[in-house]
Amino acid sequence: MAMTVHCDIVSAEEEIFSGLIEFVSVTGSLGDLGIYPGHAPLLTELKPGPVELRKQGGEQDIFYVSGGFFEVQAHKISILADTALRATDLNEASAQEAQKHAEQAMADQSSEMDYSRAAAQLAEATAQLRTLQQIRSKLGR
Repeated sequence: MAMTVHCDIVSAEEEIFSGLIEFVSVTGSLGDLGIYPGHAPLLTELKPGPVELRKQGGEQDIFYVSGGFFEVQAHKISILADTALRATDLNEASAQEAQKHAEQAMADQSSEMDYSRAAAQLAEATAQLRTLQQIRSKLGR
């Protein structure tokens, strides 16, 4: 049996996941991180993107987070997200529409929407689409 560590994924609204995992992959502020049980303590900011869990027994699950914090302790991993969703709950059409709208707002310098807010919305929509693509590749579609 593989080593496990307890993991919690919590958004501002609710707890999304709580259970034992063998591995977690996230996008931290300095790049992608892959964490196994026994990892040294760590605290980093999360970028929008997928969170991939390998649960006890080898089953995989993918979530989307819009940002937040990732903490690794000896016996617990915590993902404190601004927004967290099961990747299967993402709506591809609305993510594509948000991406298109943000790209247009960034290109239109006379727009009322400021550039930094449009860039953040573009990053979030792109991360949602990347999460959906990751699910498709795992399922072989």
